[in-house]
Amino acid sequence: MARQAGPSRARPLWVASALGVLALCMIAGMLDGAADISPWQVVLQALDWLPFVHVDSGLAPVEQGLLYELRLPRVLVAAVVGGLLAMAGAGYQGVFRNPLADPYLLGAAAGAGLATTVAIVLLPVSAGSIPVAAFLGAVGGVFLAYTLGNTAGRSGGTATLVLAGVAVTSFLTAIQTFVQQFKVEELQRIYAWILGDVGGGWDQFWLVLPYAAVSAALLLLHGRMLDVLSVGDDEATSLGVRAARVRFTVLLAASLATAAAVAVSGLIGFVGIVIPHVVRRLAGGSYRIVLPLSLIGGGAFLVLADLIARTVIAPAELPIGVVTMFVGAPFFVGVLRMTRRAAL
Repeated sequence: MARQAGPSRARPLWVASALGVLALCMIAGMLDGAADISPWQVVLQALDWLPFVHVDSGLAPVEQGLLYELRLPRVLVAAVVGGLLAMAGAGYQGVFRNPLADPYLLGAAAGAGLATTVAIVLLPVSAGSIPVAAFLGAVGGVFLAYTLGNTAGRSGGTATLVLAGVAVTSFLTAIQTFVQQFKVEELQRIYAWILGDVGGGWDQFWLVLPYAAVSAALLLLHGRMLDVLSVGDDEATSLGVRAARVRFTVLLAASLATAAAVAVSGLIGFVGIVIPHVVRRLAGGSYRIVLPLSLIGGGAFLVLADLIARTVIAPAELPIGVVTMFVGAPFFVGVLRMTRRAAL
């Protein structure tokens, strides 16, 4: 019990530090644009938007409208999507006890992407029902990957699930590409969505927010139970934890988080594997710390990735998914090497 007290005491400090980093990243994200606005003016204007707070930022109405209508929703969508993907990755890793489990590699993102594409191209659905289709696709993708991985038995270990996820992702992506051909005139918009986009404005933010709140709350509430599951099902049962119910709930919550993120931003890879591993390196492996810090750290990471995407080839814009792949692919190779060494 003494070993658990340290992380519990350190959690508020880590969360406060992470929130400070997220705030700095969001301010930096709101600075980029044609209009020259100082960081201090951004901070003052952000304070002025708070209820019962009135601060004069010195910005003209046009500049205030620019911040509120364009920059603020983009930063908020990036923060929510990044947080959801990172937290979903941590949840999948806890459920499968696999450090390489990730929404992008496990088939969840590909399943959600396929279901969303089918809903957009073939079915007359409303924007509010797209996350429902994405959720069903995400659950189906994870189920296929996990089932395929189990056909090889337990001897395959970590690599088996990853290979199964890669196979399922490739298969679902192929189907998605086929479905896209039914609306050739929309290919450019669809491919832009596939590579990731967080510039949808307030509509996208309000669309993802309810799903984000539900999935994040469920995952945060199960942090302690994931810690118990990490010691084994028999020990968890002896402590009164129903392992099957916990896994099922966390799996659904992580799939809902992935689906919501994919529905509004497209396929953005590797956030769910990079951030949880960084958090574990810095703050320890307890899911009571990993889950909240992944939520905050994922948001900060994707806000920075979006900022890089907007500035690296300005005035053109790089798809945000390309930026995360540049960071995530070598990181994934490093994690895979460390996992194989630990297994030897």
